[in-house]
Amino acid sequence: MSTAEASVMAAPRERRRIQLGRFVLPVYTWLVILYTVIPIVLMIVYSFNQAPSGRLTFQWLGFTTQWYQQVFAIPDLTNSLVNSLIVAASSSVISAIIGTPLALALARYRYRGKNLTDGVIFTNIAAPSVVVGASLLSLFISLNVNRGLATIIIAHVTFNIAFVTIVVRARVVGLDRSIERAAYDLGASPWVAFQKVLLPLIMPGILAGMLLAFAMSIDDFIITSFVAGQTLTFPLWVYGAVKVGIPPQVFVMGTLIFLAGVVLALINVFLQRRSA
Repeated sequence: MSTAEASVMAAPRERRRIQLGRFVLPVYTWLVILYTVIPIVLMIVYSFNQAPSGRLTFQWLGFTTQWYQQVFAIPDLTNSLVNSLIVAASSSVISAIIGTPLALALARYRYRGKNLTDGVIFTNIAAPSVVVGASLLSLFISLNVNRGLATIIIAHVTFNIAFVTIVVRARVVGLDRSIERAAYDLGASPWVAFQKVLLPLIMPGILAGMLLAFAMSIDDFIITSFVAGQTLTFPLWVYGAVKVGIPPQVFVMGTLIFLAGVVLALINVFLQRRSA
């Protein structure tokens, strides 16, 4: 059999393989998307469900907006949400302030201990949350530090720095350094070049890192449970309420947090496209 004849016979099989791939991959993608989205959709839908007992039920009893009007009717739940927002906002900002210079150093410079720094960052990400929480608890106990909101923020900054550093570093690596050199040639000092040239270019990466840190922080349970003391965050409050029944306001707050995250993500995408 000649090479030409073999190619003719193999062509139909190749076409069938391509057609099968065009069918399987989209179906698989949509199945993964549905698997991810269905719990969120259920949370949003049942936040409008009536609950005569004041506790969540997955039996549809009728549509109501009552729980959105009474979203802050439970003081302890409201305080826990405020604590989570304070921790998430504070830890994401602090992580960005610390992680951005670290990302610049790792992406732009060679120095003694760089490989060790990389190892520490990736170890921080790979380490189980139980290990991180237990080690931080041991540290606070050995230093005789009272656990509360401050220790939660410190703990969240500890694991958020690595995520911010990796996101910002990826942004810095992809930049063209000739733009900065042009700023230096025009008489700009290193600080002016950073402020006027580099910072606007890496700002989408910084915002993306902060959003990731915010999302990681606001829903953290394991590490927070080790270092919280008597302070309750939103996940800790919900975990405690499971034993007696979760109020519908939890689904309402979860819906509002999800929508806020979507809005922030869209803003970040807009800023990235505008920067491009």
